[in-house]
Amino acid sequence: MNGGLPPRAVVVTRPTDYEELLYRHATREQARFFLESRKQSIGVVEEKHRKVRAAVDAVLAGIPPRWRRALVSRGDLDRFLFEPEDVVVAVGQDGLVANTAKYLSGQVVIGVNPSPELFDGALARHPPKAIGELLRLGAERKGRIEARTMVEATMSDGQRLLALNEIFVGHRSHQSARYLLCVGKRSERHSSSGMIVATGTGSTGWARSVSRSRKTEIALPGATELALVFFVREAFPSVATGTDLTEGLLPGEACLRVTSEMNEGGVAFGDGI
Repeated sequence: MNGGLPPRAVVVTRPTDYEELLYRHATREQARFFLESRKQSIGVVEEKHRKVRAAVDAVLAGIPPRWRRALVSRGDLDRFLFEPEDVVVAVGQDGLVANTAKYLSGQVVIGVNPSPELFDGALARHPPKAIGELLRLGAERKGRIEARTMVEATMSDGQRLLALNEIFVGHRSHQSARYLLCVGKRSERHSSSGMIVATGTGSTGWARSVSRSRKTEIALPGATELALVFFVREAFPSVATGTDLTEGLLPGEACLRVTSEMNEGGVAFGDGI
């Protein structure tokens, strides 16, 4: 315990599709009309909403009575003050675990899957009913705890961006991204659809899709491996740009440098944010 205080469980959620529809359309009937005009059913959205909310309720009910608790929406993570001994519970899809992790510094994160029929559970592996025992193990730093590698982008102006899955560098529109890529002693000027730099965790998502589509022979890093992998997307060959340095592994503390040659519109984002 911290300073005599009981442990704190921080439950992180994100708005469901149903809640976002209500936010946009104000009422259920307007949301239903919007979906039906696109040949979709509000019943499907409501059922998904019920499963997610039932999982959140089960997690909250499973927190030991003497524990402190906090409920945080994904949109408020950048303003929430986490404590060093917090046990963080992300209830939802795998991406919520990744989006939460970047705001933490050593706290245990437990991913809870509201419904295996809805979400793959690569990161959100646990059923809501197991939360009581998982919280106890997390507070005591026992059980199987995986230390996951993160990827960091540092800008020339000092800004930093952390991601658990991957960082994308490219143009914010559909224009080609133009940049100079340097990896070790190799360098190449590119015009492409951008590039991703992924961790072992991200290798189960976007990086896996890129790897499968281009039939690469590169072995993607494991979930806990201290390594990254990068893929340049749709590099265009020309008299000024090449296509030889478009993928590779970055072991250990290896660094990749990207020098933008875009006048405007360049962007870097991590885990979709």
